[in-house]
Amino acid sequence: MSLSAPSTGSISFPTTFETRKIETNGATIHTRVGGQGPAVVMLHGFGTTGDMWVPLASVLAADHTVIVPDLRGLGLSSKPSGGYDKKTQSHDVAGVMDALGVSCADFVTHDIGNMVGYAFAVGFPDRVTRFVPIDAPLPGVGPWEQIVQDPRMWQFGFGGPDMERLVASRERIYLDRFWNEFSLHPERFDEAKRQHYTALYAMPGAIRAGFAQFAAFGQDALDSKTYLAKGKLTMPVLAIGGEAAFGPMMAAVMRVVATNVQEAIVPDSGHWIMEENPAGTTKLVMDFMQS
Repeated sequence: MSLSAPSTGSISFPTTFETRKIETNGATIHTRVGGQGPAVVMLHGFGTTGDMWVPLASVLAADHTVIVPDLRGLGLSSKPSGGYDKKTQSHDVAGVMDALGVSCADFVTHDIGNMVGYAFAVGFPDRVTRFVPIDAPLPGVGPWEQIVQDPRMWQFGFGGPDMERLVASRERIYLDRFWNEFSLHPERFDEAKRQHYTALYAMPGAIRAGFAQFAAFGQDALDSKTYLAKGKLTMPVLAIGGEAAFGPMMAAVMRVVATNVQEAIVPDSGHWIMEENPAGTTKLVMDFMQS
């Protein structure tokens, strides 16, 4: 099925980037590629798409090959019926890298992207040079049980045909809840971006796929136990939390699964780090990559 972008026009990668539709692992992964040099893969989470990375990708492209997929089911990637566990999605990413002839890369991830990035780093450790997970937990790791019991996390168990009917044509109401409640500065997640992402999440199958990302957390937690039994990650990790969101807990989580972890905080920001403080986030990532 051919997917085209909704005509919001509010978020654009530099014109030097190209888009690819990469068929892999039973999905079609919409991917932006730009720049030249060592590769960096950037993975988004729920409530956004790969478009969230425009500010950072624009800077990195000066001396990196920047690879920005939409996760399966989200954005302009295809929306298959299954495969939303993060281990399967890590194989999506491997297929993207293979199609682009990229053997290894730095990984910069956010939200559910952290979970896919972690699964990839465990499954393909020689293909990850550095790992920068940002502001979200890992299923089954550290404080996970307390997080899933928090009533603010009700969306983890929200899904199915009736819920899809409730959200249909009301995607903006559903998404505003995430953008407003998980930010320090909701106004920085501006109206143009809200309209842009609402249009993408209103595409056929997108909300179903978003629910499926959450519904797979139980399997993801079981997979984490298997990963931990294999030992910890050894590549350098920069664990970044939003000051008013996951904060230092991001580093605490990553120290459970990795041996070489540095900690950083995006100041004056909640969960939506690229919308609330893109300059601060970019500096943290760039300093780590150049160190």
